[in-house]
Amino acid sequence: MLRIEHLTKQYGEKKAVDDLSLQIKPGEIYGFIGHNGAGKTTTIKACCGILPFDSGEIYIGGKSIKESPLECKSMLAYIPDNPDLYDFMTGIQYLNFVADIFGVSASSREELIHRYADTFELTADLAQPISAYSHGMKQKLALISALIHEPKLIIMDEPFVGLDPKASHQLKEIMRTICDEGGAIFFSTHVLEVAEKLCDRIAIIKGGRLIKSGTMDEVRGDESLESVFLELEENHG
Repeated sequence: MLRIEHLTKQYGEKKAVDDLSLQIKPGEIYGFIGHNGAGKTTTIKACCGILPFDSGEIYIGGKSIKESPLECKSMLAYIPDNPDLYDFMTGIQYLNFVADIFGVSASSREELIHRYADTFELTADLAQPISAYSHGMKQKLALISALIHEPKLIIMDEPFVGLDPKASHQLKEIMRTICDEGGAIFFSTHVLEVAEKLCDRIAIIKGGRLIKSGTMDEVRGDESLESVFLELEENHG
């Protein structure tokens, strides 16, 4: 579903991402782990076609993000760590705007907006302007907007930051359902407990370079993910 091949992105002399290769298959929740500044957000933005990169290639559903950006973007949803929404719109106007962009039918959008707004307890607030929303409410609205066109691939940057425990639990259940139905999810997190419980596979990145990847058992062995992460960080200092 998502294939990253030898991705490199530089800012001046600094390599933010250095020869990174990963593959996320249908049905997988794939966690992307590393400290702040490790290169997670740069990689994610490159995968979504937001950020150009210096070398390598990224494929979404077999299509190149460089050569077929619109086709790739139509297959995916991106949720940034700090959603930048249109504050002058109401919640429902924003969701309809996103649904229009992705060509979601009237009946389908009504059903999906209703389902996910109820799930995230946002239905009563959809008539309010987004400018009146708290950070958590904006995060929920961004999640709903990502889900209503039923993307094959969802890419998320720290999706659990700002969500209350109930919304976090609902999101985890939705993520698993999407993958059980053949979708794929690639998300960054620094909350190792979440990754440990949720992910089928993980990749650990430091200084723009991949230092370990595989299934949770392959990466973790008999230790906790936290122990492995700290050990790897130290050894690749």
